[in-house]
Amino acid sequence: MNADLIVVLVLLVASIAMFAVGRPRMDVVAVMLIVALPLSGVLSLPETLAGFADPNVILIAALFVVGEGLSRTGVTYRLGDWLARTAGAHLARTIVLLMLCVALLGAVMSSTGVVAIFIPVALSVAARTGVSPRQLLMPLSVAGLISGMLTLIATTPNLVIDAELTAAGHDGFSFFAPTPFGLVILALGIGYMLFAQRFLVAPGGEAGTDRRRTLSALLSDYGVGARVHGYRVAAGSALIGTSLGRVPVRAASPLLVERGRLWRASRQSAAPDAVLRQRDLIYLDRELSAADRDGLGLDPAGARPDFFERFAAHLAATEVMIPPSSSARGHTVDELALRQRHGLVVLGVRHRSTSRSVQDAVEPLATGDTLLVTGRWDAVRRLQAERRDYLVLELPAELDDLAPAAARAPFALLSVAVMIVLMVTGVVPNAIAALIAALMMGVSGCIDMPSAYRSIHWPTLLLIVGMLPFALALQRTGGVDLAVDAFLGTFGGASPTVLLAAVFALTALVGLFISNTATAVLIAPIAIHIADELGASPLPFAMIVALAASSAFVTPISSPVNTLVVEPGRYRFGDFVRIGAPFALLVMVVSVVLVPILMPLY
Repeated sequence: MNADLIVVLVLLVASIAMFAVGRPRMDVVAVMLIVALPLSGVLSLPETLAGFADPNVILIAALFVVGEGLSRTGVTYRLGDWLARTAGAHLARTIVLLMLCVALLGAVMSSTGVVAIFIPVALSVAARTGVSPRQLLMPLSVAGLISGMLTLIATTPNLVIDAELTAAGHDGFSFFAPTPFGLVILALGIGYMLFAQRFLVAPGGEAGTDRRRTLSALLSDYGVGARVHGYRVAAGSALIGTSLGRVPVRAASPLLVERGRLWRASRQSAAPDAVLRQRDLIYLDRELSAADRDGLGLDPAGARPDFFERFAAHLAATEVMIPPSSSARGHTVDELALRQRHGLVVLGVRHRSTSRSVQDAVEPLATGDTLLVTGRWDAVRRLQAERRDYLVLELPAELDDLAPAAARAPFALLSVAVMIVLMVTGVVPNAIAALIAALMMGVSGCIDMPSAYRSIHWPTLLLIVGMLPFALALQRTGGVDLAVDAFLGTFGGASPTVLLAAVFALTALVGLFISNTATAVLIAPIAIHIADELGASPLPFAMIVALAASSAFVTPISSPVNTLVVEPGRYRFGDFVRIGAPFALLVMVVSVVLVPILMPLY
């Protein structure tokens, strides 16, 4: 083992450890690798930065834009509405249609984005039918993962593995190469979840109707209770003529200002520029101390336990979740400044399934955390459009259709159809086909430039750019050969089925600790070299890695798809192990049987 290989292995172990603990972020770890590799002398600077010129990086960025175009034109939401209408009150039919919709849509856009879009749909269907959200959200995440097995562009690991095949001098995958395996596994997944959903109901038979909670119940669930209090601006108060944004109320947040009396009363949201007058009634999200009241010249008007029901026409209260792409991750509630940026007040926080009030929420927010927020209806509407940072879970029924380019839906579908035809026929490279679709989306008005830039998940791109040269470093220093020799020394005399099962198990095991994209970057060259050493075709070994990389069913941290459903489904770590581990084993068995049949080893 040479010195360069030792350096690369140290970097590998360090990066896996950082990926596993989630500190720092994956994209930061990737940048650290980009810096470390040329400084170590293992790779030159151009070799380290070659990932920025990789066509698959451009392809993935363009696919994010195409997916955003489908969302902005309402294609995905209309599909969800159709699902809700068609499924009716039949749980089995709902699961089948939900998994089919998510898997098929995820075949042409980000599975994480599809799952994020369908979470509110699943919650709404659960509320209408009276089933537990837990019985729908786990099938939702399973279908999102299986969608990565349906087409070449369905998930990033497929593209990474295809690039490794090409770099090794072999033919890459065709557009529909994973499809036969994905369809079989999708059918297996639907059947499995129809059986397993019965084990997802919480003790006591928790029903889905709790998702349509009253506002007071929603407040109680977040541990904030009916604590809204009203205060009248007294004569001589220092607040008269002062805008709310300059009111020195540190312990509470204004929710609504009521002016006048009885039939003449007018209400307005507690906007920062609202100017207070004598006898205005201010509603705050918590009770003030006597010293604060006296200092500000406010007379108590008592608690208002029915505040949100009484003023439902003026204020909405909704539950939002922090998705994996959110810039809010790693920040505290105070640092988000939702009132200043979005006109919304945070009433409560659920962090790692524990509810707490805003005063007690001092930990940085993480993926899957939820916030209970309140504000004007239009503010909630705008927040719902910010799917990158905040995912609205409890959709207020009064909200209008939020697709900003709904009339352009036919153009969005045409753009996707053109992209798929170009990719299948091979008339142009896949990256060019995706860019053509993105340009068609822009020209037809399906998406604008700010939305296009926001839609691109830059951490994913940085992760790929940072990990691609790492695979080259392992090959150059002999790390891949060392791994291949160790693998063949252990399984060299085994049957092809056992070899494929071992590669699947290795990929799945590594995927428990790091992202499936990073797993594909590390394992794909090893699998291809194993095939070369055996004189076998590399395609079945590469396909096994692709299928295993998408089989991240076992833990809630294996994939952002799983992480998204943890909080709205109130799942625990053990739920994923209990349901996901047996299914992962089933997928492995099916894969090692089907792959040699459809992709002969010799």
